[in-house]
Amino acid sequence: MRPVSIPDTLPLFPELDRLLLEVLRSLAPADWQRPTLAPGWTVQDVALHLLDGSLRSLSLLRDGHFAGPGPASGAYADVVSYLNHLNHSWVQAGQRLSPVVLLGLLEYSGPQYTAFLQQLNPTAPAAFSVAWAGEEHSTNHFHIAREYTEKWHHQQQIRQAVGQEEALLQPKLYRPFLETCLQALPHHYRAVAAPAGTVVQVQLTGTVPITWFLHRTSADWELGQGYTGPVTGRIELAGAVAWRLFTKSLPPAEAVQYLQLYGPPALTQPIYSLLTVMA
Repeated sequence: MRPVSIPDTLPLFPELDRLLLEVLRSLAPADWQRPTLAPGWTVQDVALHLLDGSLRSLSLLRDGHFAGPGPASGAYADVVSYLNHLNHSWVQAGQRLSPVVLLGLLEYSGPQYTAFLQQLNPTAPAAFSVAWAGEEHSTNHFHIAREYTEKWHHQQQIRQAVGQEEALLQPKLYRPFLETCLQALPHHYRAVAAPAGTVVQVQLTGTVPITWFLHRTSADWELGQGYTGPVTGRIELAGAVAWRLFTKSLPPAEAVQYLQLYGPPALTQPIYSLLTVMA
């Protein structure tokens, strides 16, 4: 079994920004108020959140600007609560901005944020670890890939709301998203007991086919590809909706129609709760 790698997403940020501006400029006034898969958020709210992500990172990580106290602790629940508060307060304040002003700010911030990411040493430690992958310390390379998944899935929430999903589902943009999200599998399975040597196949079908494997060692689960031996469990997920499952936008009752599970439920059912966002 060969190891898998975290994809190089940095070259894709300008294209992602271009497509975001393109879809937002195509909207009628009423479209900005359409509900999205993000609970309680409209298209405009999600666009505001994307702007916040860039401006907040530039201010904090590039400029060293700290505003207000941080989370109560480094515990996952405290970090999520802190982020939810920041997100809510920004979106509420952003209601004062018109779509025209918001578009201008997105056009301004996108290239600056990409330029900041480009000057990071990819192998150096990131300021914030990728917590949903179980990492206490992450490289900038993984941090950038995590940022890509954030910007990809929020733009796709906008696109889903206005019926323009296909642009981000093209393989060159969707595969890096999926391959980054799947890095969460070993951490997600950390409490799943199985004998050493157990292998679970995870297969995404559709226009971006991916077949990876979870291998149980004596210590933990490892992710790999190119395995040709027997498997104990097999998971097949319709690739077109995988992004929704991984970002808490596909409830289990709805997800069941897109999943085929084979083998012991203890080895396959965890896919329903795989989460690659801080929630």
